[in-house]
Amino acid sequence: MTAPDIPRLGLTERELTAARVPDYPPPELDQVDLDTFRAVMGSLPTGVSVVTSHTSDGAPRGLTCSAVCSVSASPPLLLVCVKAPSPTLAAIHESGVFGVNVLAAGTDQTARTFAAPVPERFAGVPWRPGPRTGVPLLGDTVAAAECVLTRSHIAGDHQLLIGRLVFGRSAPDQAPLAFWRTRFSELRLQPCPKTKGE
Repeated sequence: MTAPDIPRLGLTERELTAARVPDYPPPELDQVDLDTFRAVMGSLPTGVSVVTSHTSDGAPRGLTCSAVCSVSASPPLLLVCVKAPSPTLAAIHESGVFGVNVLAAGTDQTARTFAAPVPERFAGVPWRPGPRTGVPLLGDTVAAAECVLTRSHIAGDHQLLIGRLVFGRSAPDQAPLAFWRTRFSELRLQPCPKTKGE
């Protein structure tokens, strides 16, 4: 990312003072090979979500995504990274809305289905249109959100999509599906130890 790109992510000129970065990678530095990149990033455990949208005629679209994070609480913004091109990405730009479905433990087959190059990804997967935007919200999730697309930024072979939440729900008693070093797993939930003063 270069300094001129930063305003597209929502920063004002005043906020750019501390955010200035040089063009990079610097020419004197090499980049790692693909295997090293995958080994490093695969060591970071992530949740697993299905990002959904719909076409102008209401056809559902969706894909598996592990790159989801919080951006801001006020306004409520989140970010997803989607590889381009894809029918789901095209539907998001066409409709201007998308859903994020955080999968529950034991739903690894759903994650595989939405990651596979198959035409009927929604066949056999329970879902219903979201109450605010109509994007598909899946069953068996620990959380789900409907978002309005507010920013889109190209980064390598992916697009960074920032969405404003207009609807959200969660299931506090459900454990999430996790992904680590090319394998699906379940989190072992443990209570956090109390700190002094609690």
